[in-house]
Amino acid sequence: MSALTYHPLSSGSKGNLSFLSSKDTRILIDCGLNYKHCLQRLEEANIDPESIDAIIITHEHIDHIRGLEVFCKRHEVTVLCTSILAMHLKNECGLNLNYKVFSSFEPFYYGSIHIDPFSISHDAVDPVAFVFTIFGIRIGHCTDLGFVSSLVAKKLQLCDVLLLESNHDVGMVHSSMRPQVYKKRVLSRVGHLSNEASSELLEYLHHPKLQRVYLAHLSEECNHPEKALAVHRSTLEPKNKSLDIHIAHQREISLKFELSKMDLETIKGHADAALHI
Repeated sequence: MSALTYHPLSSGSKGNLSFLSSKDTRILIDCGLNYKHCLQRLEEANIDPESIDAIIITHEHIDHIRGLEVFCKRHEVTVLCTSILAMHLKNECGLNLNYKVFSSFEPFYYGSIHIDPFSISHDAVDPVAFVFTIFGIRIGHCTDLGFVSSLVAKKLQLCDVLLLESNHDVGMVHSSMRPQVYKKRVLSRVGHLSNEASSELLEYLHHPKLQRVYLAHLSEECNHPEKALAVHRSTLEPKNKSLDIHIAHQREISLKFELSKMDLETIKGHADAALHI
């Protein structure tokens, strides 16, 4: 059994769902697919829905909560979200679920997973991103933000794994047939992060121990996986910064990141050795 697993199962405007586990705690990050499709993705990833302890929610947009009510009622899981979002989900969405609330500026533990939430700029109710830490391994999960604030840049430093939004190509947004109100929203400071802005953030966050990056929440109309990858690589490669970069897919599960107990002990051993050099 893996000591740590992080697995993006769906990413994009049609639904967001990721899985994170330590040796004794298993959570979903968002539940934006309908219940049937959520079960299909979990089955493809060999994850038992009955094993899920909690679902942590980034914000209330439908592509992040579509399957939340049905999943929670059929599997009796806890919903982790900010207190402001919990009130909104109960009062405005009619979702009377088993909430456990947290503050957007205070780290906390859920089981053996350390969770550090932080505020992001998006047109939603108290939206947050996260850095999860398991056995010293830091996993940054950050999508749905209109711009990179100093807080975002600070919180995501020194992660071992990053999932970063790379939503659109600016030129493709301008030339698309989408309504002007859509274009204005996506390009605003409460919209979504472009390929260029994402690549600049990744360049800033790059460090030798960064093991994997997922580019997430790609627009199917105003972006292409190849374009997003090319922009990030063209930013990094001239500076001799190579990375294991993958797309977090919308219509299929993505590459799983996992570490065994032996992997974790090896990483810790290397870190301890470096302290004595």
